[in-house]
Formats: sequence, structure tokens, C-alpha cells
Amino acid sequence: METTAFQAIKLAVVSVTGLSKDALHIYIGLTVYLVACLALRKSARNWWPVLLVVCVACLGEALDMRDDIRSLGYWRWRASLHDVVNTVFGPVVLYLFGRRVR
Repeated sequence: METTAFQAIKLAVVSVTGLSKDALHIYIGLTVYLVACLALRKSARNWWPVLLVVCVACLGEALDMRDDIRSLGYWRWRASLHDVVNTVFGPVVLYLFGRRVR
């Protein structure tokens, strides 16, 4: 089975950065969160940037699910859950910290 464009881009980013896929999920989550805070002009206390991170993480995992089903015949849902948790954890911590600190 041939590699999709999405998977090829992910492999290229891993190759160029030298980071693990788990580390990239963490960085992507934090980057999306911070850019969303700036672009939406929302503080760390607002839940909209976190929601955007969740949407981006789920979109990425939906593409991975599609590729898993096409190439393997089944969805590796535990791997997807692991990736979503890695992507969303940092932004949720920053959001909760922002809510707690005045």
C-alpha cells in the first residue's frame, strides 16, 4: 500500500526535526494553543483555544484512522487516544493554570 500525502508529511517532519512523534504531538498542541490565544485574542483562561487544539488533534487522528483502515484493515484506536492525550495535555494544563492564577 502506498503512503498518503498526510503520512509522508508527518514522516518528513520527524526526519527533519529529529524529534519523536510523541514530542511532535506535544509541540503541535502547545503551538496551536498559543497561536489560537493570539489569533483569537483570548487569554489562557478562555476555553476556545483548548477547543481548537482538541479539534486539530481529532482531525489528525481521523486522518490516521483512515490511513490505518486502508493499510491495515483496522483502526489502532489506542495509538490515536495516546496521540490525542499527548496533544491536548499541555494546553489543558496551561488553561487550568490560567484559570487558577489571577
